[in-house]
Amino acid sequence: MAKQSKISCCFLVFVLVNLIFCNGVLSVRAENEFISAVGDSGMRRDNLRVAIESWNQCNEVGEEALQTGSPRAADCFDIYKATPQPQGEVCFCNQQLPYVLVHRVTEQDNKLRMGEPFFGLQAESQFNVDLYAAEKELYLGFKCQVEDTPNPWQFWMIMLKSGNMDTYAAKCPKNGHRVGPFPDQNSFPCFGKGCMNQPSIYHDYTKLQLPDMILKGRFFGSWDLEADLSRGMVGNISYHSVTWEKKLGEGSWVFHHVLRTSAKYPWLMLYLRSDATHGFSGGYHYPTRGMSKIIPESPNFKVRFTLNVIKGGGPSSQFYLMDMGSCWKNNGKPCDGNVTSDVTRYSEMIINPNTTSWCHANNLNVCPPYHTFPNGTRVHRNDTARFPYAAYHLYCSPGNGEHLEAPFNLCDPYSNPQPQEILQILPHPVWGEYGYPKKQGEGWIGDPRTWELDVGRLSQSLYFYQDPGTPPARRQWMSIDLGTEIFKDPDQVAEWTVSDFDILVPKQ
Repeated sequence: MAKQSKISCCFLVFVLVNLIFCNGVLSVRAENEFISAVGDSGMRRDNLRVAIESWNQCNEVGEEALQTGSPRAADCFDIYKATPQPQGEVCFCNQQLPYVLVHRVTEQDNKLRMGEPFFGLQAESQFNVDLYAAEKELYLGFKCQVEDTPNPWQFWMIMLKSGNMDTYAAKCPKNGHRVGPFPDQNSFPCFGKGCMNQPSIYHDYTKLQLPDMILKGRFFGSWDLEADLSRGMVGNISYHSVTWEKKLGEGSWVFHHVLRTSAKYPWLMLYLRSDATHGFSGGYHYPTRGMSKIIPESPNFKVRFTLNVIKGGGPSSQFYLMDMGSCWKNNGKPCDGNVTSDVTRYSEMIINPNTTSWCHANNLNVCPPYHTFPNGTRVHRNDTARFPYAAYHLYCSPGNGEHLEAPFNLCDPYSNPQPQEILQILPHPVWGEYGYPKKQGEGWIGDPRTWELDVGRLSQSLYFYQDPGTPPARRQWMSIDLGTEIFKDPDQVAEWTVSDFDILVPKQ
């Protein structure tokens, strides 16, 4: 269907068109030497592209929620200026609306559930709940895609995850290997059968609100599937909500996040991600869609955004100022989808002042083997005089590492579809040169800031495991995100806003 630049006002109220958007938007240059790696540079594009996904503990679907269908949905639209009605013609429509929003994804698309066909669905995926969700994401990406240089892009991604795990259900592999039922040792919350359910996801499609010319939409829901959300966050229920808002033609979108845990769902996560537009993304072993049309690579990229933390989520809220995810094998080669040899790599800066360092001179198993200072000086963790223990919350090693330096602490083998390696850092002077907070409390509640983080240089300096004698992996970060993980703490509420998000890479 040909792209329409003008639409008769008679269709203003009714149009919800199922189109593929092909109008390219060129990269926005940041300063002289950098360009944007994301399609919607600085979140300033009126024609929003945003999607939502939900994972269980091992980053799969497992079982669909009746209210939601397959837990992938999108809100993608384009705005057109209305055509004045020629004199002498009659228009039975609202003459007050100067613009029309053309939504690319219908409610029927968003409600698709396993077994229902859609364009491009592979036969082997139609009745597999995990594969169906992965292909639904590709389908939504197809409908939202924007052609651009050097690559097309699809949407910002809102990610939900629950840490509940039923160990007797045997749904999650151990370091990529299938295992049978086993008794839990209080590692994972679970109230019994069905505790790994997906949440409800409700959708208020983006609308233009007059007379203020405000664009506004929302995804929201609960893991407590019987909850009456018409009354808001009342009672002991879990809750998630992301609202996006922008004045037409001005400034950045503001994404307003709310996450609440409950007694049944005490371990919940909510992030806003810029994922790769093709290939894998962090923690996801299926083809993905996203916003990063250029994959940022260490050491040459920066991340800029504005963050306002309103409520912190309690003492166990691991609020990530910056969370980056990648994947490479222990021999340094890129991941290829083999979940027994691929390794998800994460690095996260936690800014909740309640989160303290577990890394100490007498607790070396949760410290990385060495720290590299900005000038290249490398200090081993045994050097008690110079190693910055307080800069690290936790380091854990991949479960398939064959040459780990003792003492070591293995990462949770169940919360990813494949082995994982995690390095969590805390505000500390050693990170100041990269633009990160230098002390606890910076950027926390009451201290909203616009950050420009030299994530590329910092991520290049961090320790990640590789087998001895193998060439260094290319550190390409397919997922860049921020948000919180409330860790096994019921009845806590986190609330924050994000705007102006951008990833800057060197101009080629």
